[in-house]
Amino acid sequence: MTESDCRGTDWNQLGQLDGITGNRPRIDQYAYQCSQHGVTANEPAYLDGWWTGNAIYDARVSGSRM
Repeated sequence: MTESDCRGTDWNQLGQLDGITGNRPRIDQYAYQCSQHGVTANEPAYLDGWWTGNAIYDARVSGSRM
């Protein structure tokens, strides 16, 4: 992530996007990248969003199996 990305990211929305697309949480990666720019990632907001997105992903995947 660029410094601009790190400073301007809606962490909840980013977490939701990762969850909806079936990705595992990548907050460690984001936190490392942002720390290189002196920015602290908002892990609680990211994980809240990821759980929401992951629930949507799981509902879509399980619904497609029926």
